[in-house]
This record gives sequence, C-alpha cells and structure tokens, in this order.
Amino acid sequence: MKKILILFSILMSCLTIAQAQNAKDVLDKCAAVVSNKDGVKASFRMESARYGTSSGTIAIKGRKFCVTTDIASIWFDGKTQWTYLKKNDEVSVTTPTEVQLQTLNPYNFITMYKKGFKHTMTTNASSYNVHLTADNSSKKMSEMFITIDKKSFTPTEVKVLQGNKWTTFKISNLQKSKLDDAMFRFSSKDFPSAEVIDLR
Repeated sequence: MKKILILFSILMSCLTIAQAQNAKDVLDKCAAVVSNKDGVKASFRMESARYGTSSGTIAIKGRKFCVTTDIASIWFDGKTQWTYLKKNDEVSVTTPTEVQLQTLNPYNFITMYKKGFKHTMTTNASSYNVHLTADNSSKKMSEMFITIDKKSFTPTEVKVLQGNKWTTFKISNLQKSKLDDAMFRFSSKDFPSAEVIDLR
C-alpha cells in the first residue's frame, strides 16, 4: 500500500510538472504573437468590479502601448505616460511604476508569467485555459486566467485578480500591424484645448 501511495505521489508530481510545462509552452507561443516586433492592434471590452465597464482599442509595440476608450485615452512610450480624460479635457503626464503599468495593460501577462507564477492549464475544443497563481500572494496581481485560441495562439480573454476584485478583458480582432512609434506619445495637435498637467 505504501509503495502504491509513493508511486501515485510520483505520478501526480510528474503530471503537474508536465502540465506546467505545457502551460508555459502555450504562453510562450501566445507571447510570441503579441510581441510581434512591428506591433499589434486589438479591440477589447473591460468588465471590472472596481472600474466599471468600458470598450475600446489597444495597440502594443514592445513595452509601448496606446489604449483608447470613450472615456479616456492612455499613451505610454516606454518611459512616459499620458492620460487624457475626455470629460475634463485634460491630460496628466507621469512616469508610471511597473506595478501601475501592470494594472493598465491587459497584455502584461506576456512577460509576467515567466517569473513568480505557477502555471496550470485545461483545454477544450477551441482554446487553452491557463491559470496563473503568484508565488507571493501579496503581489498586486495575485491570480490570472488567460484564454488562448488553439489555432492562432491569440489571447481572447484575460481575467485578473487585483486585491479581492476581478477585472476581465475580452479581446477580439487582434492583428499584427506596422505601428509608428509616434502613436505611443500624446500629440497636443490632436487635443489643442486640453490642459496639460505634468506630475513627473
């Protein structure tokens, strides 16, 4: 009986390791798609217990990103962030921390999963469903669920736990695109009446 329990324990450990490896392989392939050197664009719908519901578009090129919704627009050029609030017609300029960036960009998982997270995965007919849990539960993002299309390896949903509240990003129409670096910086010509508040 003891030998059977030991063998069962070894088998379960091997299965867990294999599953984690498979999940990482899937994430690696997904990250390669999203990390296209010329950039990618996508549409999204955000549903959040903390921030409400919003729809918009996102463009990504390396660490740079640009998010546009009907409420606000955010540009990040890898160092500086500009946040424009339509209601106030004002743009704030900041140098965000890594933690702040994690809450703004739903594609941050493409680098986050590589360190400090355990990976598990289930599958269905059309997608891989990857579950990430942080080694340290005090992390800003302690848990994530990522749904990845089996054929294209594009993410279709990212669900993130921050504190005790979930935020879900439903992603569609992800396409590779040749993006100019200028699109990741705020242009005063496009918002001539906006008040600029420099908080750096």
